[in-house]
Amino acid sequence: MFRFSNPEYLYLLLVIPAFVGLFWYSIRLQKQWISSFGVFQTVLKLIPGHSFKRLWIKFAIAAVAYSLIIFSLAGPQVGAKLTEVKRKGMEMIIALDVSNSMLAQDIKPSRIERAKQAISQLIDRFSNDRIGLIVFAGDAYIQLPVTNDYASAKLFLSSINPGMVPKQGTAIGRAIELAANSFSFNSSTGKVIVVISDGENHTDDPLEAAKMAADNGIAIYTIGIGSPEGAPIPIGNNQEFLKDNEGKVVITRLDEEMLTKIAVTANGKYVRATNTQFGLLPIYEALKKVDRKEIKDKIYTEFNEQFQYLLAIAVVLLIAEILILERRTSLLSRVNLFGNDINREEL
Repeated sequence: MFRFSNPEYLYLLLVIPAFVGLFWYSIRLQKQWISSFGVFQTVLKLIPGHSFKRLWIKFAIAAVAYSLIIFSLAGPQVGAKLTEVKRKGMEMIIALDVSNSMLAQDIKPSRIERAKQAISQLIDRFSNDRIGLIVFAGDAYIQLPVTNDYASAKLFLSSINPGMVPKQGTAIGRAIELAANSFSFNSSTGKVIVVISDGENHTDDPLEAAKMAADNGIAIYTIGIGSPEGAPIPIGNNQEFLKDNEGKVVITRLDEEMLTKIAVTANGKYVRATNTQFGLLPIYEALKKVDRKEIKDKIYTEFNEQFQYLLAIAVVLLIAEILILERRTSLLSRVNLFGNDINREEL
């Protein structure tokens, strides 16, 4: 298993594009300054040993070294020892609707983005429980099998988007069936499915699937996201909305009745999400009452640090960057590392 002990340092990588932009702009200013004295290629020949290619190579080496230093600060580690641990917990699978209707913006910033934020907050509240992720539209797919690796759960969650399920629609029943069959077969602990959707089911019979889940001791909690008044479905980035065959704008509405029936059928609870309150607190309070039994998991308890290798490469690169001079000197005039005629490049 690979992980970062301090992943927050990885945000420092976001400044690299800014550095690239600033460096490109400085090169452009240099070229404009040279051109102000006459024909660019002619004036460039009068500047002994000047090389834009060298500048770019030095910058590229420094950027790679900077990236490696950031990765080393983040603390890369490789799991070295697996240990079986026992703890009391439950198993919960979150089924998230990723149909196009979840792009509606009656819940800000959009239904699906708000749902992802709420799921992340819900994950933060658990410690010993195992969680899994399922996405569904016209069909359902396992995004993450039940696991106690919350970091991986958040990573998979961040990549969820409506384009990941090719078949459109809202097959809530299929999502419930898949979730019910995805729990650990040899575990007797409490099992819960949390369905987050606007409830507009178009494909199957979710109540039949909910009854099947209840018969197997699985409770289903539903969170309705959207508004009864509805909202148009944006498409693309040009502020257009999805239209039907008659050219009318499609309005997607929250179906609270369906989601309530699913929760009641499977001994769960329905909560409606709003812009101010997503409904996590009542769901979390209900989940705390779920029966928790001993779960056996194998986890990595010892990790080997890997930062020293990245740091060593970074130091070598920085030394190389220092040794590569911006201009060719008389001492190195016979050493040609960057082409036969550096002064004529047009970088």
